[in-house]
Amino acid sequence: MKFVNKTVIITGGGSGIGKKAAELFVKFGANVIINGRNDKKLQTAVNDIDPSGKKVSYVSGDISLPDTSKKLVKKAIELFGSVDILVNNTGKFVPTDFLNYQPDDIQSYLDTIVKGTVYPSQAVIPEMKKAGKGVIINTGSMWALNPVEATPSAIYSAAMAARHALTKNMALEFAKDQIRVNAVAPSVVETPIYNNFLSKDEVSKVLNSFNDFHPLGRNGQPIDVANAILFLASDESAWTTGVILPVDGGVTSRIR
Repeated sequence: MKFVNKTVIITGGGSGIGKKAAELFVKFGANVIINGRNDKKLQTAVNDIDPSGKKVSYVSGDISLPDTSKKLVKKAIELFGSVDILVNNTGKFVPTDFLNYQPDDIQSYLDTIVKGTVYPSQAVIPEMKKAGKGVIINTGSMWALNPVEATPSAIYSAAMAARHALTKNMALEFAKDQIRVNAVAPSVVETPIYNNFLSKDEVSKVLNSFNDFHPLGRNGQPIDVANAILFLASDESAWTTGVILPVDGGVTSRIR
């Protein structure tokens, strides 16, 4: 999987799956632009991934605003001359009982996940059309395929299901332009997202309790999903589009 002279945009790239994917893309020769809301976190991530600052840059901003995606594309073109791969990796996950969702909660999922897929894709596709090809990978979720009783997440699941639907629709619409669109659907992956609603001690306890939830006997790590993303971005998957790929330790094989 070689990505020399390829330029990758990764939203939600400051930590977790997005940051690990950025590291791997750079390892295999790509130039990368990452996005998130936290400027300081993005600066730290850039320095961790590429201390030279030659292969990685960032654009901070709210991905639910079209201008943020336009800025990402503009910077990619200015620095590296192209946009070859887009990874829509934004997410929000706070287990919530269905009757407790408030209007702002619902809107935040739509902003982060649905708009966070539509606007970056709309910004990069014209550049990919010019180049005659491109790849978009969306980070979906197992929760969009199967609910999990221990983590009530109806609106999260609905937003991720929309991301899955966008994946298939875009794959079909832009196949004629040689733009491939696929998604990964992870189960429990040990990323900082759980720190948003659990204490440090609770995170360790809760995540450990989910190891046996997976037939392979362990939770996922960011690199497990990042490896799948790189495969879908590579020429090794050149005849694959419109796929929702479970990366879940076997969970969806067991669920009926």
